[in-house]
Amino acid sequence: MSQLNLPANALVRRAVADESAIIAQVLYQSFLEFEAQYTPAAFAATTPTSEEIQKRWKEGPVWVVEQGDQIVSTISAVPKSEGLYIRSMAVLPSARGHGIGYALLQTIEQFAIAQAFQRMFLSTTPFLAGAIQLYGRFGFYRSNDPPHDLFGTPLFTMIKRLETAGSAS
Repeated sequence: MSQLNLPANALVRRAVADESAIIAQVLYQSFLEFEAQYTPAAFAATTPTSEEIQKRWKEGPVWVVEQGDQIVSTISAVPKSEGLYIRSMAVLPSARGHGIGYALLQTIEQFAIAQAFQRMFLSTTPFLAGAIQLYGRFGFYRSNDPPHDLFGTPLFTMIKRLETAGSAS
């Protein structure tokens, strides 16, 4: 796996449950500019509360990117039978364009391979063009798998197949 290419003062690390309020704030601030394109229920689901995020620690790992003394990004994963589901990826607008999102995807891919997952998948909305471009550069492709909406907001699924030690020829 290649070295993470982050700004010098940035660090990807596993989050701790005490950071759930900060993670909720990062999600909210990261998606706020798109709020009008979501239904109210879909925006609420995309920007969960601190309490909802705390419950996620039972479902799978959560990572953050710290830049200086501020958390500027987050991502989480949920192991499922069909692969590793990626959710709640967010980068604060002020931190975008510096490779942080790509580094988060590298981190989650390393985790997925170490856990012997053969694929990763995520759901996104058609209006998150920057995120969709990032996922495509990282090797994700669009599929017809559900879900196709989140409380009335359109969604589509993207998949990346993984080379694990057991699947290499």
